[in-house]
Amino acid sequence: MTPEPSLSEQWRRHLALDRRRSMHTVRAYVATAERLIDFLGQHRGAGVTRAMLADLGQADLRAFLTDRRMDGIGNLSAARELSAVRGFLRFAGGENAHVPVLKGPRVKRGLPRPISPDEAVALAQDIAETAREDWIGARDWAVLLLLYGAGLRIGEAMGLTGDILPLCETIRVTGKRNKTRIVPLLPQVRTAIEAYVEASPWPLEKGEALFRGARGGPLSPALIRRAVQGARGRLGLSDRTTPHALRHSFATHLLGRGADLRSLQELLGHASLSSTQVYTQVDAAHLLDVYRNAHPRA
Repeated sequence: MTPEPSLSEQWRRHLALDRRRSMHTVRAYVATAERLIDFLGQHRGAGVTRAMLADLGQADLRAFLTDRRMDGIGNLSAARELSAVRGFLRFAGGENAHVPVLKGPRVKRGLPRPISPDEAVALAQDIAETAREDWIGARDWAVLLLLYGAGLRIGEAMGLTGDILPLCETIRVTGKRNKTRIVPLLPQVRTAIEAYVEASPWPLEKGEALFRGARGGPLSPALIRRAVQGARGRLGLSDRTTPHALRHSFATHLLGRGADLRSLQELLGHASLSSTQVYTQVDAAHLLDVYRNAHPRA
């Protein structure tokens, strides 16, 4: 008889096959689970079982994070580690899982509006992992990747219909004042949307909303805002971490990597170049912050 796979291997298969997470995410989340299992084996002095995981309390999670801190991880890494642990404990406990409530460490605030790439990914992963159903997690992951990976406004993402299927390398987006533009899709964004489409229990027909709520109606932007609010609290991110901040981050990071203003204007759907030029000020603020922190005479 073939032995039952280990808990970490079951977690890996769940993430890769059921949740269709990226290879990077699977590797990181499984590594966290294995670290937790190793720690608990020493901390409790016994083999780790589902029953033990179901019996964990706040003190156990604090002890684990303290141990990880001794390895030199920072606040953001600790917050992501705690988020991954919560997902693993929910998986291990099944429908009756009880996950201890433990507030994550505060992450140092950066610029007022954009967030770092690591924070953007951590935010989307946390929301997807805490969704009450797998297909809802896939949906939220796809929506947030559209905001950060394609620079869409949340209303534009909610306005997408089944007409964009099957996906190509670009999609047509309708923005403010019914102005349309062509937006390229990164492979990761296309994969996320396709995973949601495959997992959705609702038929996604042409002319109908692409993103659906739990009862099948069009998804409300308020639900995404609420999910982001919950995730930023768990991860200790700034209160200004909002769905729109992901769009600002998209623009700021492109500009920082050499994108020209005219191209950025087209990608964002700004009516005038002056609206896009605000991102040069944000980038300049970032450079000034780096200068003040690093220059010996600042």
